[in-house]
Amino acid sequence: MAQVQQRGAEDIQPGSPVGTKRVPVGSPIYNDVVTFLYEEATLLDQIRLQEWAERLDTDLVYTVPLRQTRLAAELKTTIVRSVQHYHDDYRSIMGRILRLSGKSAWAEDPPSRTRRLVTNVFVEETDKPDEFVVTSYLLLTRSRFKDHHVDIISGERRDVLRLGEAGFKLARREVIIDQAVLGTPNLAIFL
Repeated sequence: MAQVQQRGAEDIQPGSPVGTKRVPVGSPIYNDVVTFLYEEATLLDQIRLQEWAERLDTDLVYTVPLRQTRLAAELKTTIVRSVQHYHDDYRSIMGRILRLSGKSAWAEDPPSRTRRLVTNVFVEETDKPDEFVVTSYLLLTRSRFKDHHVDIISGERRDVLRLGEAGFKLARREVIIDQAVLGTPNLAIFL
């Protein structure tokens, strides 16, 4: 397998490798990562937020930068990391979970019905033996109330998963949404 050169955050575009070596599809580590992602999607879709929180590492950084439409010659500037839909850490995520679990989550009461489809999973080793860069595609559908309209959010997730005694923990997540203009009234859900 080809070695991958490390790059700065501003160089990381959708589909660009950031690890040091690709983990083979079907290997035990790959299967464990895919299982983690599928279980995570299930927990979020079933609004089991406390259980999902147990899978987060305490130094978590969770970001969703803005997406802009640019000409092909300016492709590197389509992701605007200085403006973000989310820029959370472990503490702020726990605050969101507490609010969503309480009686003051007006944006999510009644809760959205979501379905997260996770595909195109690639796992890469890093310089740290217990950390893996995981790239996956996300297609999220969201419906609310009795409305026939369904919101669709698609994008690429770039995660760092850390392997410990209790299994994988999510240490970093950057979600690059495909849409420049979101067709949803709010982002009170996790991607």
